[in-house]
Amino acid sequence: MRAVRAYELMIIFNAETEESAVQTTINKLGEMANEDGGTLEKIDKWGVRRFAYEIHKKKEGFYVVLQFLAPNALSEIDRTLRLADEVIRHKFMRLPVLEAHKRGLAGATV
Repeated sequence: MRAVRAYELMIIFNAETEESAVQTTINKLGEMANEDGGTLEKIDKWGVRRFAYEIHKKKEGFYVVLQFLAPNALSEIDRTLRLADEVIRHKFMRLPVLEAHKRGLAGATV
């Protein structure tokens, strides 16, 4: 059995992106995680926020934070987000085990 790790993914979508398109992308990412042996545990939509500085001539973006349990770093999701036109930025972070347990991601191991 492979070790399951907790990951957090923040995605910044273009602010003009329809919320239905954002949800479609989130659903696709969840399916990709399931295919890879992981699960999408939590979705937190922050909504449109103003940037501290312009990014690609944009002043605001739609923020979404996802929490995954997965046996690896979900490289296919990373690749998909790099190619998505509606995604301005994204960042994966592996959560330490203690932090994962604090957040209720009980399946996380070392």
